[in-house]
Amino acid sequence: MVNLSVKIKNIELKNPVMTASGTFGYGYELADFIDLNRLGGLIVKGTTLNHREGNDYPRMAETPSGMLNAVGLQNKGVDYFISTILPLIKHYQTNIIVNVSGSTIEEYVKTAEKLNEIKDVHAIELNISCPNVKQGGMAFGTNCDAAADVTSAVRKAYKKTMIVKLSPNVTDISEIAVAVEQAGADSISLINTLLGMAINAETRQPILSTITGGLSGPCVKPVALRMVWQVAQKVKIPIIGMGGIMNASDAIEFMLAGASAVQVGTANFIDPQITMKIIDGIEDYLKRHKISSVSELIGGMKKI
Repeated sequence: MVNLSVKIKNIELKNPVMTASGTFGYGYELADFIDLNRLGGLIVKGTTLNHREGNDYPRMAETPSGMLNAVGLQNKGVDYFISTILPLIKHYQTNIIVNVSGSTIEEYVKTAEKLNEIKDVHAIELNISCPNVKQGGMAFGTNCDAAADVTSAVRKAYKKTMIVKLSPNVTDISEIAVAVEQAGADSISLINTLLGMAINAETRQPILSTITGGLSGPCVKPVALRMVWQVAQKVKIPIIGMGGIMNASDAIEFMLAGASAVQVGTANFIDPQITMKIIDGIEDYLKRHKISSVSELIGGMKKI
């Protein structure tokens, strides 16, 4: 037997495989395809203080080795999640983590305060890639001071495990990572989507209604892997890696680069059973290499 469990601050994951927010709905939609109880964690879609309709269609597009999305955080708000969605998923024997988004620090704080009172929510993931409407639309996560400010404010309101999800659309992601660590983050997840766009050459129009959108999928993996490795050199808190993970080998690479756990995103659209296959694949890898615990992989990349 091998030990697949890892810890992210105060939550224990039975294995290091979680679902990435926005790619798995609220989980129950895929209950016919996989055993949700086997997941290390279930990270639900982006949740905001109030109802959001999201962006106009078209808001998703396939690209070479990836996809673009500009859904715009469509959801019915945190109160709806607590009253209607949570009762449908709280019985699953996995960690339920809510991805929290907002347009102002006050919105983040109020959403976190509501979730802090809910025992069936084990952690939150702070999405700081959102535009700060009070600062001209610049994303919270692209500036050290702004990232630290929102993290610090939510830290005062939320007492359980707080993960901060970093934007890759920056010059030096490790600087942002250090800023949020110092501001009270218990863990860091990275990367969120890269900013990209697509154009229809025949119509000469952008494919997305918003022109630009978030790029994800296998094409971003080398960038994501590099960023996880860079951040692992600078912070002491656990890192959760994501970005183009399509199989167990990909997940293991992220752990070798320094991640304690991983999130699987775009691959869920291709194969709804992929998380189960990755869990099995990691276990098989440990057995083949005679490694007793998955934690031995964390930061275990060897020099050439």
